[in-house]
Order: sequence, then C-alpha cells, then structure tokens
Amino acid sequence: MDEKKKRRRVQNPDKPSDQRGDRITLEGRNSVFEALSAGRPIDKIWISETVRPGGVQKLVDLAREKRVPVQFVNPKKIDSISQTDASQGVVAVCGAATYASLEDLFQKAEERGHQPFIILADEITDSHNLGAIIRSANAAGADGVIIPKNRSAGLDAVTAKASAGAVHYTSVVRVTNMAQTAKELKERGLWLVGADMSGEKVLYESDMTGPIALVVGSEGKGISRLLKEHCDFMVRIPMLGETESLNVSVAAAVMMYEIVRQRSQK
Repeated sequence: MDEKKKRRRVQNPDKPSDQRGDRITLEGRNSVFEALSAGRPIDKIWISETVRPGGVQKLVDLAREKRVPVQFVNPKKIDSISQTDASQGVVAVCGAATYASLEDLFQKAEERGHQPFIILADEITDSHNLGAIIRSANAAGADGVIIPKNRSAGLDAVTAKASAGAVHYTSVVRVTNMAQTAKELKERGLWLVGADMSGEKVLYESDMTGPIALVVGSEGKGISRLLKEHCDFMVRIPMLGETESLNVSVAAAVMMYEIVRQRSQK
C-alpha cells in the first residue's frame, strides 16, 4: 500500500473502525455471504458499481431476505472502507467481534457427543495465519480456538476473510493468560499436545485420540516457554525435503487432521 493511500485512510472520518472500536468490517463476497448465512447482525453492505450483478446476486438476495440494507456505490467508496485490499468489491459493517467463553467449547463438545478437541493458537500475530487456522479448525471439527488477548491477531477483517467465513461458525475464546488456561484445561481432563520442530515424537507415533488441546506457537518464536511447560508432550511433523519447517497455519492443519484420522479409526 502506498503512503498516499495510507494517509487517505487515516484521514477518512467515515471509515468504520476495526475490532479496536465498536464496529468492524467484513470483506469479500464469501465472507459477507457466510456472515449473513450464520445470522450475524450486519448494519449495511456496500457493493461496488463495477461488480458484475450476477456475481453478487445470491448475496443480494440473502441480504434482502435478512432485511440488511445493500447499497451500490462508487468503487472509491469501497477502497476507502476496505482494510484488506482484497474486498472483491464487497464490504459489510457489523457489530464488534464477539468472543466465546471456555465453557462454550466444552458445551459444544458435549452437544456433538465427542471428546473435547480444542486448538490453542499462541501469539499468532499474522491475521492471515489466524484466519487459516480457524478455517482448518472448523473443517476438522474442532470445538474452538483459544487465543491470547495480547500479542495476537484478533477477529478483524483480514482474519475473517482468510478464514473463508469460518469465523462465523467457529467459537474463538480470547484469554488473558494462556498458561493459566492450559492449566485449567488439564484439570478438566485434556491432554495438551504441543507442535514443535524439536518434538520428541513424530505426530503419527503419538496417541491423540482422547480429549485433547493442540498447541501451536507463533510464526517466529513458536510456543512460549510457560505454555510449553504445560504441554504433556511435544510432537513434530517429519520434514523429508530441504525445507526445515512449515508455515504455522499449514502445520496446524496437518496436526489437526492427524487427530481426525486417529479418532476416526478408534
């Protein structure tokens, strides 16, 4: 993004705030459509006049069904509101992101009739990575994702778009102290499995069929020391080529689906 565009955005008084304020934006056709489908309250949807009508007709029809105002505007309006630069000409404004409670995750597991399956995403600062982790967690049937309040991306417009709408269906809990939360999870019977390149076991050799919390660390530093101390064991993904590691969201997805595989064969 060039400096001129940055300045214009800062000076635009009509631009909705991100999750730090009382409103957030949702961007992209799929993200907005999924938000509508999930019943998330939306104030208004803006669509660029340059978007082909056929490409957004389903979205417009659903918005009308949900009685959400839709306005076709000059593309410059979309550009001034967009925070991701990948809006596809569609931006919606809704209430601030809402986070679930830890109890919600256990309730969801009980309703589904399976052992709790939770993801702890420790200090994931890139919203694209957090969104991808939430998307994989939803696809793998995890009961929710836990993130720290500080030093972490949150449920902003970029996260929502990267999740391909999964943020509207996946419970995300934000906690002050990840280590304390890990301790509480263990007290409630969960095994904490840390994903680490130096893990003592290959993930395929580890039993991950019981109640489990998968811990993945930040992009640069990995799992924090205090949280790592609460892990029952550390597992690694075998790297057979020249690449030494995987992107955190990719590694998380591989780990999640190994849990799915083991559970399906139990």
